[in-house]
Amino acid sequence: MGLFSDMEKLGLGHLNGAEVIEKNGTNGFGASSNVELAARQLERKEEDYIFDKKYTCPVCDLGFTSKCVKAGKIKLSGHDTDLRPVYDFMDPLKYDVVTCSYCGYSSLVRYYGRLSSRQIKELKIKIGNNFKGLADVDGAYSYDDALIRHKLAVLCSVVKGAKNGERAYTCLKTAWIIRGKRLALDEESAEYKALMNDEMDCIKNAYDGFVIAISNEPFPIAGMDENTLKYIMADLARRLKKYEDSARLLASVLTSKAANHRLKDAALDLKELIKRDIATDRS
Repeated sequence: MGLFSDMEKLGLGHLNGAEVIEKNGTNGFGASSNVELAARQLERKEEDYIFDKKYTCPVCDLGFTSKCVKAGKIKLSGHDTDLRPVYDFMDPLKYDVVTCSYCGYSSLVRYYGRLSSRQIKELKIKIGNNFKGLADVDGAYSYDDALIRHKLAVLCSVVKGAKNGERAYTCLKTAWIIRGKRLALDEESAEYKALMNDEMDCIKNAYDGFVIAISNEPFPIAGMDENTLKYIMADLARRLKKYEDSARLLASVLTSKAANHRLKDAALDLKELIKRDIATDRS
């Protein structure tokens, strides 16, 4: 099917085969269980923690609204091993992308609106001129609502020729959205397995993009310092079964004088997890 197979319904089927990463371009962390989160969600309404923020699209110049999370209203409860944050009530990651409902321009909030005239032209031609529109959502985003917006953000990062650091980070955030949806499903279901494949595609693109970015782009990359990014890359490499790469990246973090104790403790935990993964693969 492919990660972008569902873009056809938005008029962007011609971009289904887009290569995300420009490979030759120059350009304690425990998470709460989904059962616990679901129980808490019954007590509160997600709609009470979000609001509509007004934007003017830099591509089509039309005004639109995008849903945002009210600052300071939800509590962090932990992290996955790749530092995906997990909260005690809702998943605010669903609201990290701003999408113009008219022309389809989408971006992580971090990168929104930083466009050159060339990029605007490319987005108009390849996205805007084909985009069929996106209906506004009444209430909170579902994971499907969030995922279509994140995939649009990945496509827009490709079309505008974004740096690989931006492309990789957008892929990482998309992987986290897919994981959020996947973890609520039966592990034996066909949908769970399909989502796992999509998540791994995003993780691979994120890892490949970060590998290129750290050799070509100055830090911070996607707001991360070198040690934080290398730690995340180590876990992505582990998930991809690139154990030697993962160990090398962790060694860099563990020997760095700039890495804080919390990150080094997480790196030590990840090092043990790699050993267990290798043992499992060999058994």
